[in-house]
Amino acid sequence: MAKITCVLVPLDLGESSDRTLDYAKTVAQRFDAALVLLHVVPNPYVTAASDVYLPPPQDFLDTLVRDARARLEEFANQLDRGALRVETVVKVGDPLLEIVAYATSRPADLVVMGTHGRTGVAHFVLGSVAERVVRTAPCPVLTIR
Repeated sequence: MAKITCVLVPLDLGESSDRTLDYAKTVAQRFDAALVLLHVVPNPYVTAASDVYLPPPQDFLDTLVRDARARLEEFANQLDRGALRVETVVKVGDPLLEIVAYATSRPADLVVMGTHGRTGVAHFVLGSVAERVVRTAPCPVLTIR
């Protein structure tokens, strides 16, 4: 069995984050692994939906990052930081690219992430970051529906 020393937990900070964090915490405790909680703020300066580029003010992006850090810390504070090694990271960019890049550079031994479980047209239109991470991550990925 492979040694798990680092569990990367990308969180969208939504309703499914608590459940995802529960699974990740269980794995980290079982293997005495570090937990890295990662949130990616989608870059508002880049959009594929339009050919028009109208960047929002920099303070808007700064506010998004600051709010994400605060929310991520709230999730981290739910954990027993005395028993677990917990790190929080906020990145800005494309969630898929940032998650895979971080899993590669850290390196992570396991990614534990939630999925919304969309099907049909919603899945076709919106895609699934989790599904794409499964296909491109350099390590195993455990998805939590």
